[in-house]
Amino acid sequence: MTQRTAEPPPEAAPQGPQGFLAEVKDAVSVRAALLVIGVLALQLAFIASYIGAFHQPAPHEIKLAVVTPAPPITDQAVEQLSALPGDPLAPRAVEDEATALEQIGNRDVDGALLIDPRGTRDRLLVASGNGSSLSQALTEVVLRAEAARQRTVVVADVVPVDEGDARGLSAFYLVIGWCVGGYLCAAILAISAGARPANGARAVIRLGALLLYSIVAGLLGAVIAGPVLDALPGSVPALWGLGTLLVFAVGAITLAFQGVAGVIGIGLAILVVVVLGNPSAGGAYPWPLLPPFWRAIGPYFPPGAGTYAARSIAYFKGNGMAMSMWVLAGWAVLGSAVTVAAAMVRRGRGGPAVGTTPDPAPPAGAGV
Repeated sequence: MTQRTAEPPPEAAPQGPQGFLAEVKDAVSVRAALLVIGVLALQLAFIASYIGAFHQPAPHEIKLAVVTPAPPITDQAVEQLSALPGDPLAPRAVEDEATALEQIGNRDVDGALLIDPRGTRDRLLVASGNGSSLSQALTEVVLRAEAARQRTVVVADVVPVDEGDARGLSAFYLVIGWCVGGYLCAAILAISAGARPANGARAVIRLGALLLYSIVAGLLGAVIAGPVLDALPGSVPALWGLGTLLVFAVGAITLAFQGVAGVIGIGLAILVVVVLGNPSAGGAYPWPLLPPFWRAIGPYFPPGAGTYAARSIAYFKGNGMAMSMWVLAGWAVLGSAVTVAAAMVRRGRGGPAVGTTPDPAPPAGAGV
């Protein structure tokens, strides 16, 4: 009987390069390092945008109606107010107090100055529903201008904010909450099944799920801000519709960016909605108080359009919000179209959904 000799132990596998640098390379991939750099850039952009927009608010062309008993006096007052240093006001002549009140209610002007040439006391009508900081800035500018002419002013708030709406910011906070929900929902839908849809059907399903979420989020947000907390007056159904459109628009933008750029698309959506959109939304400081860049882009980004529309619903019977709704509808349509188009272009190149396990390969030698 022959004895089998023990086989020599296998040689140890050669080890890779040693040292701290090698450990770093193993721990942090190049892709992760690039993503971290992208996060740093996004963070710095966030800091620069918010501080740049808010650090030095100054009034610029606040729309002011001017009323006097005689056209020549009105024209002279408009000319004097237009010549103020820095162009803080954009005065316009109107016929009478009733017309001025109508224009304030329609959001055509931010206030009205009623000049009485028979005395030295005038009246200033403001609307804090436009934003308390805006009505305060308008009051300060007019008081200085009138004091220079040895005149005094009595201020009346004709569209005051609700008791529960501190400084008129509830509309802005509601819109920000809706925006956050929109891009987080879209991000979760994408990450749960691959950042880029494998086909058009999957893209449509994601958009459908986003629409259902938007309907629920819009309703609950309107109910919380209105009946529950009593922070925002106005029609709950109207706020519900606005919230649904806003959440869907932001979510569609996020899905579109993800369809084009994958996971990086989430960062691009944050850049558009948070870094650019929030500081220019006109929340803490309405548009006439923002620097030129933020003042110019604010009405065309979802947070700005949403904030303006929410204030219109709450305090101005929905007047003046048509443009904002068209802006939100445009973002929703564009985001949806890009989402589906990106999925169709990538058709046939999508891998398995994230979280699924592909079928194991058959063992070698398996039957054909």
